[in-house]
Amino acid sequence: QVQLIESGGGSVQAGGSLNLSCEVAERIFHPISIMGWYRQPPGKGREFIANIISAGSTNYAASVKGRFTISLLINKRMTTLQMNSLTRESTAVYYCSVLYSGDCYWGQGTRITVSS
Repeated sequence: QVQLIESGGGSVQAGGSLNLSCEVAERIFHPISIMGWYRQPPGKGREFIANIISAGSTNYAASVKGRFTISLLINKRMTTLQMNSLTRESTAVYYCSVLYSGDCYWGQGTRITVSS
């Protein structure tokens, strides 16, 4: 079992920025394959935002490309998501996800509210 600790959610005005962090809470013995972020807007399903592979390559959803940046830090046990130019449509619960030893693990989610 891999526990993920997320931080950085909150409220912001449209056009503002936030930075989310997600860290593996305990010692792990194998490399993490992929770390990523998803979000679930109110009343909608969970959607992919971005991911980063251990070698460093990244993927982004079209809706956030150019505004959001995902990074891998601290011996590849932490990922951050820098979010700029936030819009009201960015309002959602954001989840960190990790692919480790063939299993997928999720963080508890952190809420972001963007107001106009």
